[in-house]
Amino acid sequence: MTPEGGLAWTVYDANKLASREIYGIVLADLGAMYPNIVGLSADLAKSTKIETFGNRFPDRFFNFGIAEQNMFGAAAGMAKVGLIPFVSTFSVFASLRAGEFLRTDICYQNLNCKIIATHGGTSFGSAGTTHHATEDLSIVRALANLTVVVPADGIETANAVRACMDINGPVYIRIGRGFDPPIYKSEDYGFKIGKAVTMCEGTDIAVIATGATVFHAVNAANILKQEDGLSVRVLNMHTIKPIDEEAIMKALQDTRRILTVEDHNVIGGLGSAVADVIAASGKGCAFTKVGIPDTFTPHGYPEDLMNLYKTDTDGIVGKVREIMGREFEADEDWEDEV
Repeated sequence: MTPEGGLAWTVYDANKLASREIYGIVLADLGAMYPNIVGLSADLAKSTKIETFGNRFPDRFFNFGIAEQNMFGAAAGMAKVGLIPFVSTFSVFASLRAGEFLRTDICYQNLNCKIIATHGGTSFGSAGTTHHATEDLSIVRALANLTVVVPADGIETANAVRACMDINGPVYIRIGRGFDPPIYKSEDYGFKIGKAVTMCEGTDIAVIATGATVFHAVNAANILKQEDGLSVRVLNMHTIKPIDEEAIMKALQDTRRILTVEDHNVIGGLGSAVADVIAASGKGCAFTKVGIPDTFTPHGYPEDLMNLYKTDTDGIVGKVREIMGREFEADEDWEDEV
């Protein structure tokens, strides 16, 4: 970290690093500032990149072997005595294998544990269904006291890891496995947990994306502007819980057409969270969720899987055109609605 508290690396470094590598670097820097931070791994230190912290602070790093449940239980105990555990494992293991321990040991007691869940969505494509985290967001957003963040690139990962230190309670940060194309040029774009980032302004339709799909949503908006003359608003909904209801409602009021995109099952994730906000408002709109349908995912390169489920640039372009082609009567007067 710099003396002013900024990152000690530049965007040029971010262009060469995966989000999980940036997480490891930022955590090690935070470790120098906060002596009560401890790192926990379930024999995945190299894969999750928490090894960067472990190499720098070996006396504050603990490897529990392939025993995620034990690791989460120990993290709860550490938090009870004033330590700040950063627990690193794959998203599918954090939410499923250790799910009960995350819920009962950590969230139920509202403990100050930070869960850094790597290999989110289909980012570990070659490993197949057992290592694809396609249900984790639907699980963790239902856990009381838990803040859920899904950064869009390496710089946002750094911001999220730093920002989670300001929350005195459990935080789940979901990042991918490989290189995430950079979206931001610096960390100074106003990141705040619970507040969406407007990537593109627009009035015809709003695309609300999270994680790896944000890059593709921005690309799609540019294509649709050039080829179709469409004004597409893109929101980076990096925080799934608490979700930015104000940004969703403004997009709804301004465009009356909402498309959500996520590298996750369409049941219970970002799309469901956005739909909850819209349904509670009593306002009508054309609404579509894009993500993984009610199915298990096959083996494949992540880019091929995103293409299969239409969460990449081409898929988003096609879905927007489909929505814009629908007949939709927008009632300008909502005063009689709930």
